[in-house]
Amino acid sequence: MPTDANPSRQEQFSGTKEVAETHRFDEKRLFDYMTAHVEGFEGPLTVKQFKGGQSNPTYQLVTPKQKYVLRRKPPGKLLPSAHAVDREYKVITALHAQGFAAPRTYCLCEDDSVLGTAFYIMEMVDGRVLWEPLLPAQDPATRWKIYDSLNATLAHLHTIDYEKAGLADFGKPGNYFARQVSRWSKQYVASETQTIIEMNKLMEWLPESIPADDTVSVVHGDYRLDNTILHPTEPRVIAVLDWELSTLGHPLGDFTYSCMQWVMPGQGTGGGTGSIATADLKSLGIPTLEQYIEMYCQRTNRSGIDNLDFYFAYNFFRLAGILQGIAGRVRDGTASSEHAKTMSQNVRPLAEEAWKYALRAGAGS
Repeated sequence: MPTDANPSRQEQFSGTKEVAETHRFDEKRLFDYMTAHVEGFEGPLTVKQFKGGQSNPTYQLVTPKQKYVLRRKPPGKLLPSAHAVDREYKVITALHAQGFAAPRTYCLCEDDSVLGTAFYIMEMVDGRVLWEPLLPAQDPATRWKIYDSLNATLAHLHTIDYEKAGLADFGKPGNYFARQVSRWSKQYVASETQTIIEMNKLMEWLPESIPADDTVSVVHGDYRLDNTILHPTEPRVIAVLDWELSTLGHPLGDFTYSCMQWVMPGQGTGGGTGSIATADLKSLGIPTLEQYIEMYCQRTNRSGIDNLDFYFAYNFFRLAGILQGIAGRVRDGTASSEHAKTMSQNVRPLAEEAWKYALRAGAGS
């Protein structure tokens, strides 16, 4: 059980705090900008910082009539193409217009002279962010409905016509896994703080082992329970957050990432995905991995998912690359979460787990 010395993820990441010293900005400049660019904005304005989030600092903007959310690039030295708030803004705006569960956006500011880095402002959706994948405060029937809604929401995303949504230029259709492996390999090397043999092996094996299927859809890139907002009282997703890693890609890469908590070896290892691998899912009312896959396949007209070991190897590798980027930001002093250092220590165990799945998929044979 969580204690004061070892709090739950819900306690660690929920709610807001005073803005961290390294993430402060001129609030008067923000007020003036919102007055000029946000329809219906009226002050006074109070700024808080959300506790959650490892990458882009996220703020709660409170006025007497409405609450907003501001996402910005962190200050300091950044990796190329990282923290792309302009891409987040583009995809959220387009998907909201398609009736998808994405917040309404108000403005994008790419003028660094306003707050020091680029940012965008969207509505603050009233609801619940739940951080514990075992959903300890819910009953079994409610847990099933929440997971069913998570599944349905991701399936909806993957069946949206991205061209009609105005997102034909949101990425390069095709060769998704090759491009992703290349991207995270480069980030890993740029952020490397130790030698991990398994990562070196994976960077060689993955590009040669990609399945032939080259389906394309909008992908979220980090789809999990705590990147969604649930209705205040009902067990359903009403908004999906944190689109920094979204692009045009392969829906099965996206979906199998959302399945990681079923295979993650231990609580705290996954850098955000959590683990339900050892739980009694039937008594809890949580779908098994096989049930969750079947639900998704029914919704997306698939007969099943082949090459599951490859997808898990890829996703463990990708997650290790992401956390190595966080380790690099800890080294460079630009990590935006106090929990970043702890998360960066999980790179090696994730790489080892990725290689286990690669061996199951035929690596080294």
